[in-house]
Amino acid sequence: MVYPIFPGMTNHYNTLFGGQVMAWMDQAAFVCATRWCRRKVVTAHTGAIDFKLPIPVGTMVELIATLSKVGRSSMDIHIDVWIEPMDRPERHLAVQGDFVLVALDGLNMPTPVPQILEAGTGI
Repeated sequence: MVYPIFPGMTNHYNTLFGGQVMAWMDQAAFVCATRWCRRKVVTAHTGAIDFKLPIPVGTMVELIATLSKVGRSSMDIHIDVWIEPMDRPERHLAVQGDFVLVALDGLNMPTPVPQILEAGTGI
């Protein structure tokens, strides 16, 4: 997911609101989990979210979501948030965080998700 950062999205320091980037991270985790299991998913837990760099107006933000672990009905998703100036080809890691999403059935009860196959085992 990629977003340009415009003046109306920033605080009085001309940097993106932390809550906005957290909402985008939750959306990226939702998309990643949904693509993995193709079921209804909800956020069950957020781990530490580390803000390493401010996200200034005039940059582009790229969120990369990676499935890191699968439980019976849960999926751990790691999110990296990269920033890059619009006028230079450079990137910097700005934010990282971890989310746990759970798949639900038609009765909103946890339901099993596909497991990750171990490399070379076929299981």
